[in-house]
Amino acid sequence: MLIVILEVAMREIVRFSASVEKELLRQFDTFIKEANLANRSQGFRMLIRENLVKQEWLKGKEVAGAITLVYDHTGRELSKKLTSIQHNFHGIIISTQHIHLDHDNCFEIVAVKGKPKEVQKLFLRLKFTRGVKHSGITMATTGNEIP
Repeated sequence: MLIVILEVAMREIVRFSASVEKELLRQFDTFIKEANLANRSQGFRMLIRENLVKQEWLKGKEVAGAITLVYDHTGRELSKKLTSIQHNFHGIIISTQHIHLDHDNCFEIVAVKGKPKEVQKLFLRLKFTRGVKHSGITMATTGNEIP
């Protein structure tokens, strides 16, 4: 019989206080309620982590993200152009998903991992390809820098 013991590191929790304007706290509490968060602590953790992810992107650390595209695949060689661009960035693309929205329109999700400048370069090349109707980028993290 094999017994596996897993050690789970408990994160040290630190309590602190903060002083904020009354109206700012009221708006934060409204945000907490609308976001269906359990409490202010959960809200603070979420906001801190979001800002740490932004800092990873600004500092050029390895990041992850998702690029989304909506386009009419019947456009002249558009699918071929988008695929060619993606092949030029194969080193940072970790996955793609192609979804047929209707007869003509496609939704594509490109998952990326790499340096922010390269991710941004790929995003702009895809975004400004003639025939792309909409594009977006979601900044994420590899998780290595964030507790």
